[in-house]
Amino acid sequence: MNYQIVLDNTLKEIIESGKRPKLLLHVCCAPCSSYVLEYLNKYFDITVFYYNPNISSEEEYNKRLSEEKRFVSEFKFDNPVKEVINGKYDNAVFEEMIKGLENEKEGGARCFKCYRLRLEESAKYAKDNDFDYFTTTLTISPYKNAQKLNEIGKELSDIYGIKYLFSDFKKKNGYKRSIELSHEYNLYRQDYCGCVYSVRNKIEE
Repeated sequence: MNYQIVLDNTLKEIIESGKRPKLLLHVCCAPCSSYVLEYLNKYFDITVFYYNPNISSEEEYNKRLSEEKRFVSEFKFDNPVKEVINGKYDNAVFEEMIKGLENEKEGGARCFKCYRLRLEESAKYAKDNDFDYFTTTLTISPYKNAQKLNEIGKELSDIYGIKYLFSDFKKKNGYKRSIELSHEYNLYRQDYCGCVYSVRNKIEE
């Protein structure tokens, strides 16, 4: 499925409705969020939800959070981001969820569990706080499985009764634009996803 076409159709419906829905945007880091925020703030009232218990180091977690807040404060939005919410940081939650999958290859079953952990927390928060949609910046990465992310998003949408915004943000040169914005705002660009296993994968490469 071409999720960019699905997104285009959703945005067209939003424009025609004349309303600005409330979107909870799960964010993994400032570079990935840069283009997504630039793109979506024209259509939504956006609240950023930074929830990434997969990050093994609290220092690294806080560094990425700080960069996200800086980008949001410095970028000239058409419609400013409402808030940057810091979800609970507890790496043990991630480690418990992926138990038995420690030796899986990067991009496989362990990562899919991680997608679900972060998306489910986002869906719950969106439902409990009366958002119209939830989605994630993760589909902008060429290293993430957009098909799987959207499948999980749809499943959670059905479970929690909150609309999921389908996406493949790397389309329309989204990933390229995120790199441009990262250079423009001098954003910290980490070279691994966040967990100890992604660090291991980087070393092995």
